[in-house]
Amino acid sequence: MGNVFKEFPLFDGLSEDILKIIEPLFEQCTCHKGIIFKQGDPAIYLYLIHKGYVVDIVYKPYDAPEIAITSVKANGIFGWSAIAGNRVYTSGAACKAECEAVRIQGNDLRELCVQHPQAGEILLDRLAESVSSRWENAHSQVRDILGQGVLAHSPQV
Repeated sequence: MGNVFKEFPLFDGLSEDILKIIEPLFEQCTCHKGIIFKQGDPAIYLYLIHKGYVVDIVYKPYDAPEIAITSVKANGIFGWSAIAGNRVYTSGAACKAECEAVRIQGNDLRELCVQHPQAGEILLDRLAESVSSRWENAHSQVRDILGQGVLAHSPQV
């Protein structure tokens, strides 16, 4: 992947030795406009978005319409279920326009951690850093959406 791989902040400052280990595990892909994966689909890949693209993360409660809980922007990561030990995606992902990304299979990342613990630890630490702020953002967005729903269905006083 060469230069494309080095465009992601996730990999900034990694040694050449670490890059040589992890780079072959990632592949470039095109996510076409529309659904990338649905909530409940087998959780296979973790995705990293290229510059200039946005992916919406959507959640479908069993008793309510689907809601967009957050948007993942350039250099963002989605598809966490693939590395979090889930067999299926716990939410869906959709593009408003064709999107370029790189992805890694969750199984490959787990194997990296076994075969090359130092490289795996570094990559997992960086992934954890990138998701912590997104969860905070998603929490406030869901809270706002739920608050709007409560207000919309409250009796008029």
